[in-house]
Amino acid sequence: MTEELFREDAYLKSCSATVTKVDERGVQLDQTVFYPVGGGQPGDTGVLSLADGSKLTIIGTFKDRDTGEHILALEEGAAAPAVGDTVTAELDWDRRYRLMRMHSALHLLCATIDGGVTGGQIGEEKSRLDFDLPDTNLDKEAIAAHLNDLVAQAQPMSHRWITDEEMAANEDLVRTMSVKPPSGAGKVRLIEIAGGVDLQPCGGTHVANTSEIGELRVGKIENKGKHNRRVNVHLINP
Repeated sequence: MTEELFREDAYLKSCSATVTKVDERGVQLDQTVFYPVGGGQPGDTGVLSLADGSKLTIIGTFKDRDTGEHILALEEGAAAPAVGDTVTAELDWDRRYRLMRMHSALHLLCATIDGGVTGGQIGEEKSRLDFDLPDTNLDKEAIAAHLNDLVAQAQPMSHRWITDEEMAANEDLVRTMSVKPPSGAGKVRLIEIAGGVDLQPCGGTHVANTSEIGELRVGKIENKGKHNRRVNVHLINP
């Protein structure tokens, strides 16, 4: 299986790796800095640099749900490297960092609005969460003020791991109603925002401090059904 270096260090921009498999889906490596699409966060893009100096464009990254294989998708018509080749995997860092800031902003939104999360989507400049808040009026300006206060507090963000058994004994940590954290691997990754701001299971990539998120704007708050209030959040300086 591919070693997921991004799980421990989201700031790794590149790594040396060996090609372990090539098929019609794309390329697999023995280790990678590329995050695969999941949890509402898009998969990473970037390049693979080969020993001869040529570069292959990675247009997306995903993880096979059945096999757990970590796939780097090549642009159409690209000549794939051979199994055993040594390559350098390099992120489109600017894009990844925007996604890290936005994903972290959604954790602040979870800490700001008291309600179960029914869905979400992370984008480079705008993201959203859906909350189970029937018959609830949300104050857009108050939410924005609280979010930006948390950003200004410059709270450290970090991750740690707990066992499946610890996760099962602390189900109140789970904010998402429709998606449960993966179990069966023996451990679950938690993202913590210091100061008691937030603690919840998450496999995504995040900034190290809330100050890195930058100023936020709350966009539309939409009624998407009896139990859905959709809150859109924007980076003012993407």
